Amino acid sequence: MQKKWIGVFSVLAAATLLIPAAPLFIPDRTPTAPKSSTLSVKHEHAQKLKTLNNDMEATSLLCTSECSKEFYKLMSASDGKGKTGKIDQLMDTHKHMSYISWLSGDRSVDRGTLPKTSDKLAERYVSEAKTHVKQGHKYVSKAFVGENGSRFIVLGVPDSKHQGIAVIGVIKQDIVTQVERHQKRNLRLVPYPAEGNYRIESVKPNSTTDTTVRTGEDNGNASHYHVRDVVVHFVDKPSDKQLNQIKSKINAHAVQQIGDTYVFRSKSMDAEKMMKYFRKSWKTEYVEPHYLYMTNEAAPNDALYSEYQWNLPSIKTELGWDISKGNDHVLVAVLDTGVQADHPDLKGKLSNGTNIVDSSAAPNDDVGHGTHVSGIIGATVNNGEGVAGLSWYNKVMPVKVLDSSGAGSAYSVAQGIIWATDHGAKVINMSLGNYAQADFLHDAVKYAYDHDVVLVAASGNDNTERPGYPAAYPEVFAVAATDAKKQRASFSNYGDYIDVAAPGDSIASTYPGSQYAALSGTSMATPHVAALAGLIRSVNPDLTNVEVMDIMRKSAEDLGDAGKDNYFGYGLIDIDTALKSASQYGTALQTYPLQVKKRLNAITQKYSK
Repeated sequence: MQKKWIGVFSVLAAATLLIPAAPLFIPDRTPTAPKSSTLSVKHEHAQKLKTLNNDMEATSLLCTSECSKEFYKLMSASDGKGKTGKIDQLMDTHKHMSYISWLSGDRSVDRGTLPKTSDKLAERYVSEAKTHVKQGHKYVSKAFVGENGSRFIVLGVPDSKHQGIAVIGVIKQDIVTQVERHQKRNLRLVPYPAEGNYRIESVKPNSTTDTTVRTGEDNGNASHYHVRDVVVHFVDKPSDKQLNQIKSKINAHAVQQIGDTYVFRSKSMDAEKMMKYFRKSWKTEYVEPHYLYMTNEAAPNDALYSEYQWNLPSIKTELGWDISKGNDHVLVAVLDTGVQADHPDLKGKLSNGTNIVDSSAAPNDDVGHGTHVSGIIGATVNNGEGVAGLSWYNKVMPVKVLDSSGAGSAYSVAQGIIWATDHGAKVINMSLGNYAQADFLHDAVKYAYDHDVVLVAASGNDNTERPGYPAAYPEVFAVAATDAKKQRASFSNYGDYIDVAAPGDSIASTYPGSQYAALSGTSMATPHVAALAGLIRSVNPDLTNVEVMDIMRKSAEDLGDAGKDNYFGYGLIDIDTALKSASQYGTALQTYPLQVKKRLNAITQKYSK
């Protein structure tokens, strides 16, 4: 089955774009009017700017804190290497450390170079740092910009046990600029993606009615599609002769296929004209635009845990770890921008993945979003390094479906879903979405769901009630975001399709360059839920995907209006309560008949083969 799916999917690569966020068991999704007022456009913009600034400030603090701890470790190391070797090793694994000076009285060992500035700021701050550390005080300079456009700080850390010993470093903080650029798109503060990329057009959702996206706010009422692509599912598969006839009629540039579904790209005909042609001239199940999807992002001794990771205690993660810390046989696939495979806090936590965007390359992260999402799920716990993930042992399967712009086609996401399912993923995290339904993406979702996979997706960051996909598909578990006060994050989408909420405001996690960043978004809330699903399937592997989702809903802490509501769904996930419920699920009287039936069915299937 794997080869069949992947073979046909590989022909569809140019398809719909996604951006980074059994019916009997699906909760009632009858539309209900929101009971609390939404933010005005001006107020919402101000709230998002505040969130952006908080993420940038938190990322800067994360960088400073992590580098300080590395300097302390450097001074206390006793591995037999000389100072020069130790500094070189540190700078080799931390490329953002541009210059390090290890002081010992009036002597120093210096490596790297000071950044050039027009007013000699680097030299001035290094001199100030030396004065402070000689007095036993830590020093952090103001941020400054070098002639090459990079942002820097100077950091001085004294040895608390040996007077006169200290390390001074010049730290490149381009990560803060990257977070600013990333979050402006992720929080839809700027139009994203820009029209013209991917040869796309912005339209009203589920239509080809043109709309212009001038501001980030406009994204909340727009979808995006390839201007000369259409997706066609034929009632009967066309013959070679018929395909040649179609190619000639639409002046085809490329044709891709999965089963009876095709993606046609024309050299000259726009999508709307092609859709009219196929609907008039051929028997079809559906004809639709080729949409785009985008990113929506004992206590452990991990260095940044106690100070920055408010999110894990808020959902009772530590209590839950007493029941289960996960199982490395339960894989959680992350469909995203890839991952930094050699990040020190993800060492040993990744399974084999794939790159759907470029099959000849490894699923490396060229954006940052996927590495951040992966760290929320599986950053190594209790290693004294960086942050702690929700799971100690579940492995993350990186599936790169979004390219360097943070966007990807419906084809790439659909293929990623099928690949992950066929390669053993029990949970799939999708921190991405769009406001248009794509039937052939839905087909892939149903394929995974029918193969007992728990699919979890972000609702989106536009503060809108408009359903986002794939989150709003009935087979997918939809996630909204909360802040540290257990209130709805100001950017979080809402609606009757929301299942639960999870922390999504200034979440600290891993980031490319072996660094750490704080990001906000339903993209960050979603991996909390995916990790919980992985923990549940670890503590009770016999549970079906439907039962896992049911446990996560019923165990949630009710927030907002009593019962299920549009803003929090069933409430904020509760790791401890969910794992207790999962561990007792098969022994409860009300579920015992179902468990017996499942085991009888399993025995019947085994001996009927």
